[in-house]
Amino acid sequence: MLSYSHTPTPAHTHSFHPACQPHYLPTSLPLYVLIILTVGIILTGCNQSGKNTASTEKSKPYIASDIPVFSADSAFTFVATQVDFGPRVNNTKAHDACAAFLTAKLREYSQEVVVQSGTVTAFDGTLLKFQNLIASFGPSGNNRILLGAHWDSRPYADHDPDEANFYQAIDGANDGASGVGVLLEVARQLRLKAPPIGVDIIFFDAEDYGPPEALQEGLNSGDFWGLGSQYWAKNPHLPDYYAKYGILLDMVGAAGATFLMEGVSMEHAPQVVKKVWDIGGMIGYSSYFLFQRGGYITDDHYYVIRDRGIPMIDIIHLDHTSETGMYKHWHTVDDSLDKIDPGTLQAVGQTLLTVIYSEK
Repeated sequence: MLSYSHTPTPAHTHSFHPACQPHYLPTSLPLYVLIILTVGIILTGCNQSGKNTASTEKSKPYIASDIPVFSADSAFTFVATQVDFGPRVNNTKAHDACAAFLTAKLREYSQEVVVQSGTVTAFDGTLLKFQNLIASFGPSGNNRILLGAHWDSRPYADHDPDEANFYQAIDGANDGASGVGVLLEVARQLRLKAPPIGVDIIFFDAEDYGPPEALQEGLNSGDFWGLGSQYWAKNPHLPDYYAKYGILLDMVGAAGATFLMEGVSMEHAPQVVKKVWDIGGMIGYSSYFLFQRGGYITDDHYYVIRDRGIPMIDIIHLDHTSETGMYKHWHTVDDSLDKIDPGTLQAVGQTLLTVIYSEK
């Protein structure tokens, strides 16, 4: 994940950066979800103080009755497979091996897969080979939504408590692999049951190769993060590509995750934020999707908004109680597989599926 600011200033301030054999389950909603939808619950809204308040019955989004069931076990396996390759840093064998795995999985689930490859320049002049991976589902046309996550991992553990680890690459189990794992399971479900609208899943590359913390102060003016999403936004896989909105996943797998309403998302797509957060609460995940404002994040969604004009939101683990405002193990060597909780993957994945299949 990219830079973070608590105030509504330009997001690209780079003070810090937030970037198998599946199990098959029935495609009907679990009983507890049906019960919740039957009796209805009071939605939580957002007021000026950031505390939860009740929404009106009229504001409830539509939810379809035949939503596929997300498999947290499958998603966790997808996360573990990525981590097993080692740090997925550009220009490494682990990066190449993971790219091959992700491409094969997407081609297993979709007949329309595009591998967008090229070279981008890092903050220090290093030429990075990258691959953006795009899979499409459902009907063609502009009535579609965009789902994204970055699949590379950070080459620097520059927020680790131990300075000796600052230039060590991280596993990125949460920061990168978790979002990809959720979207791979979403892709599997989209293959099993066609969605009512078009859906494009993009795995962005070269998101996390920004400068280490010690060098960032003198590089604030450059767009050194999200290199893959910047490239795609200016060179989409289809000419004149457009989606009515997008949802980015970043750090969506840790135990006890809190997804605050991120600033860039609220500025450019508040109605999408509200819909996703409302649906998450309606199906039982209000402890994850908090109706509280978070800081401004320069993540992949920022470049999709800026350079492609698609309103895109960021579901990202923010924590007001941590020193950085981020997930506790963000950009440390402890961002490892043991921090991933299938319950959090389930909350995000089931919410996404409900959003997709409730589209009209």
